[in-house]
Amino acid sequence: MDLLRRDIMKNLYTNIRYIKGVGPKRASRLRKLGINTILDLIYYFPKDYEDRSFFSTLRESTIGEKTSLKIEIIGSGQIVKPRGNLSILKIPFKDDSGQGYLVWFNQNYLKNKFSIGQKLMVNGKVNKMGMELQVMNPAFERLDNKRQVGRILPIYSLTKGLTNNQLTKITENVLKENINSLVECLPQDMRRIHRLMDIKNAIENIHFPTSRYMFEEAKRRLVFEELLILQLGLLTIKNRTHHETEGINFFQVPEVKDFVSQLPFNLTKAQVRVVREINSDMESSIQMNRLVQGDVGSGKTIVAAISMFKAVKSNYQAAMMAPTEILATQHFESLKSLFQPWGIKCELLVGSLSHKKRQKVLELLEKGDIDIIVGTHAIIQENIMFKNLGLAITDEQHRFGVRQRAILNQKGLSPDILVMTATPIPRTLALILYGDLDISIIDELPPGRKEIETYAVGPNMIDRVNKFIEKQLLSGRQAYIVCPLIEDSEKLSLNSAENVYNQLKESIFKEYRISLLHGQMSPKEKDSIMEKFNNGEVDILVSTTVIEVGVDVPNANIMMIYNAERFGLAQLHQLRGRVGRGDYQSYCILLNYSRGKIPRERMRILQSSSDGFKISEKDLEIRGPGEFFGTRQHGLPELKITNLFTDMDILKIVQKEAIKIMDMDPKLSSQQYSRIRERILEMFKDSEENLILN
Repeated sequence: MDLLRRDIMKNLYTNIRYIKGVGPKRASRLRKLGINTILDLIYYFPKDYEDRSFFSTLRESTIGEKTSLKIEIIGSGQIVKPRGNLSILKIPFKDDSGQGYLVWFNQNYLKNKFSIGQKLMVNGKVNKMGMELQVMNPAFERLDNKRQVGRILPIYSLTKGLTNNQLTKITENVLKENINSLVECLPQDMRRIHRLMDIKNAIENIHFPTSRYMFEEAKRRLVFEELLILQLGLLTIKNRTHHETEGINFFQVPEVKDFVSQLPFNLTKAQVRVVREINSDMESSIQMNRLVQGDVGSGKTIVAAISMFKAVKSNYQAAMMAPTEILATQHFESLKSLFQPWGIKCELLVGSLSHKKRQKVLELLEKGDIDIIVGTHAIIQENIMFKNLGLAITDEQHRFGVRQRAILNQKGLSPDILVMTATPIPRTLALILYGDLDISIIDELPPGRKEIETYAVGPNMIDRVNKFIEKQLLSGRQAYIVCPLIEDSEKLSLNSAENVYNQLKESIFKEYRISLLHGQMSPKEKDSIMEKFNNGEVDILVSTTVIEVGVDVPNANIMMIYNAERFGLAQLHQLRGRVGRGDYQSYCILLNYSRGKIPRERMRILQSSSDGFKISEKDLEIRGPGEFFGTRQHGLPELKITNLFTDMDILKIVQKEAIKIMDMDPKLSSQQYSRIRERILEMFKDSEENLILN
């Protein structure tokens, strides 16, 4: 049975060029869409559908909308030429409700395609010219055909030289020949409990749904399967790294209590809870792989510092990585002052170090004369050697992939890994995005932090806002001004950073020191500008969202965001978090250029809440489909049909099912899960996580 199944499956990996209607030229176009085999084509799902299954009558049709009609041709075609380069073909027809014309522009060859008395199905936009009803550029076919009209038509993403008609026809041929080669991967009991369609039915109805209901059921089945495979894959990785990777047994370090008690502030309950979770991991014999998720300003860095203190006092080295030199430098300065009284030696390793200084740091690190190294991703380069690395921490959204962890493992004896992010993500979604990590959440801000006053205003208020900013600058403060684009665009009427920078510099704030910062600058240029802003040498920093993850500038107390309606709520909240880092009352001004109801509602949410987790959940709720937080940047396999936001209900059910399966059969070794296991390996084949799965 297994051999037969393998032979059948092997057929699905046939090169697409050998399929009827394809050939070498069309195959190269399909490859641009990621379609190389029969199986790729089967799982290349439509992006949308056009329902042509419902037939109306001409008189009942809505002017300006597409409709399907059953008609009879009642006259010969007429060609009118209103001007040299334009010809209009009109074919008279009737249906049960009246008469009209089929109309095409510059397609005279169609004139002889029709004969009087011929009965057809047509689909096109209904138009009214005077008293005359017309169907514009319609698709048409015989009543017994139902290829273009009389059914729900799939709409695929295409590439140059490939039409929707062609791809639809190829897909139909492939399904007709190969649908029986598909092997069911979900156990029968699971399908029965969750009332899921079988795979053949689901695939047929996702490409060519027989009804709206059948489409919904097909989609539910395929989303369930895709999420189950993803979640089980991530849980398998988690189990392997937790149960097969022996870690370091750190000591219980009594001095940690003294270190915490001598901090100039008390830890919040959330920080205490997270420190306890990290402690437990560090004292376990299994390698720690933990994500610490906390809102802007929630105190993740001090939690990391306590972990590093424990590692060093257990006679190990610790490394901390940040995405930019300026942020790495800031972490280094604050950690150095924290650890100096305890005799803990910290050093900085960034690209701008002189060759001589860099070599000195590398020598000391290898000898073990440096306890804590802080830097950029340069830390995991090949020539960096540690004497005894025990803890590696990465800061700000840069999730460690398996490959980076593998490099770190070689630099020490399976050091504990701590990943920190300031992007609040609802827990259910975090289980997917960070499914191979344990998750700790700091969901409480330190007491005494001043609330950032947030105002949403229209463009008519810009003059007043500029006067308010000047008042703050005169008091010695600094301001961020954020724009959605780097330079002006012909297609988008949005404020560009370059344009706003020039306006402010030449007229409105010409007496102040203004700098421009954007993503197309080199890392060195960006760090240099941020350093000047940090040192108070720049009064106003005009920037794109490149400052969303950045350095603390306690003196900056104003964040003004042009075209705030163009940003996601979670992103606006991140940008707002750049201010409010010092003792001064801080302000966030959202310039909303839209009069729409939804943008106004989004601005109200930001004005009324400073809780990043609530804001991110609202962001999901309001934006629905779209990239709230892309899976690609997390190194996860690409999802073909699931939308992690609109399919949240299915995700919750799947997570329970996946945990149940892992409890019963953690290695998925039983016969009923063998196909699921194969699908996991297929899904992760191009992902760095495959290193662990194989």
